[in-house]
Amino acid sequence: MSTIQAAAPGQTLRERTSYAVLTMISFCHLLNDMIQSLLPAIYPILKGNFHLDFGQIGLITFTSQLTASVLQPVVGWFTDRRPQPFSLSIGMGFTLLGLVMLSTASSFLLILAAAAMVGIGSSVFHPESSRVARMASGGQHGFAQSFFQVGGNAGSALGPLLAAFIVVPHGQGSLAWFSLAALLGMVLLGKVGLWAKGHRAARANAPKASDHDAHSLPANKVKWSIAILVVLIFSKYIYLASLTSYYTFYLISTFHVPVQSAQVYLFVFLGAVALGTILGGPIGDRVGRKYVIWCSILGVLPFTLALPYANLTWTVIISGIIGLILASAFPAIVVYAQELLPGKVGMISGLFFGLAFGTAGIAAALLGELADHTSIGFVYRACAFMPLLGLLTVFLPDIDGVMRRDAKMRKA
Repeated sequence: MSTIQAAAPGQTLRERTSYAVLTMISFCHLLNDMIQSLLPAIYPILKGNFHLDFGQIGLITFTSQLTASVLQPVVGWFTDRRPQPFSLSIGMGFTLLGLVMLSTASSFLLILAAAAMVGIGSSVFHPESSRVARMASGGQHGFAQSFFQVGGNAGSALGPLLAAFIVVPHGQGSLAWFSLAALLGMVLLGKVGLWAKGHRAARANAPKASDHDAHSLPANKVKWSIAILVVLIFSKYIYLASLTSYYTFYLISTFHVPVQSAQVYLFVFLGAVALGTILGGPIGDRVGRKYVIWCSILGVLPFTLALPYANLTWTVIISGIIGLILASAFPAIVVYAQELLPGKVGMISGLFFGLAFGTAGIAAALLGELADHTSIGFVYRACAFMPLLGLLTVFLPDIDGVMRRDAKMRKA
């Protein structure tokens, strides 16, 4: 299954894209995020069973996302120095534990503990799996990152649908059936870990190519660019948190739709997010990642401004458009940042996945309190202006152009 092609003496290492590995890691991402998305998908059930307010709902999201966001950069930094390919199975094990705890939780504190276990699972899984996706890319970094991430988005979209047709009719205890998916993920990730170990060994014994990922940008420019990307992640995930955590409540309170119908509409939105993710990386490979980031974040502004004033049909359509456009930014942002800091793939992946989860968690908690004191409609009207921060993209350097120019200079 190795992606490494043999090289004659004096030749450089050549690789090809390993679609088998990418498919496996993306499918495991689907299983991992499907399980994680069951948590927000069953918020209406938990709210009724345990008499929770919106602030407590936000605290559940905050607990899950905080454990994920704080640990991910640390895990990525550590595995950059000491790769741990079998940590992938361990991460899925934490997710499994959180799922079992959630299915049997009898108090709000136990729900928080289960949410923390799910978050820890993410913190271990995402940095190393993102690194494996880049290893298997064969140079198609944007495509590989999108292919990997779309598995997670598809899993996030499936979660509410499965919750609507399995958990809602059969109750909280039916979550235990999803432990079979986690066990399957652990087995597959064990195989991925074996491939990654063999891949590294093959690279270590092969003649090395020149560092084609290097660039000549000054350190201050790199730091400034990373800071801008962080702000863009904030803007993207604060808005997404308002939809993923409270979209079902908004539909129920505004349009008086039943819980099952609201879950199906959430599935439509998350499906659009998955489609946007798979498009963002390959488009970035072709036209440049900066342009994808620019169009994705700022381009969604007219739709976020219109959403709070739409009827049910247009709410479903506009939210789908928002998910499609906004989601295309994340794979482009991750690969752009990896190219700014070559050699730190794990740390960058952990940082930006962690920022995504952490921002969503903090935003969910704060927006929940805001909704308790105002309304969910007010939350959507206030968050509609977040994409204006996409204007900061103008200050990002054209990293693709810089790398092409530097490559030409090295050849000359």
